[in-house]
Amino acid sequence: MSEQEDKLKQVLKRLEKERDELKLQAGLAKLEARDDWDEIEKKLEGLRGRLKVVGEEAYEASGDVGAALDVVADEIKAGFERIKKMM
Repeated sequence: MSEQEDKLKQVLKRLEKERDELKLQAGLAKLEARDDWDEIEKKLEGLRGRLKVVGEEAYEASGDVGAALDVVADEIKAGFERIKKMM
């Protein structure tokens, strides 16, 4: 076997190892993204429910509830951004 062939085999071996590591990391990222997605879906559903309550509550109480809803909305937005970065 020539020196050139040895070098090419080593390069191929390193690339295959890197591919395998990236494949594993991609699978883990997918699971993490799915977990984040499920959590965000729950928050989004909670936000929908709270908005319905705000619409039914007295005007004075809606300010406090509205502030809490803003926090949840920000958490959902941040979760979407995390998922986008994983893709």
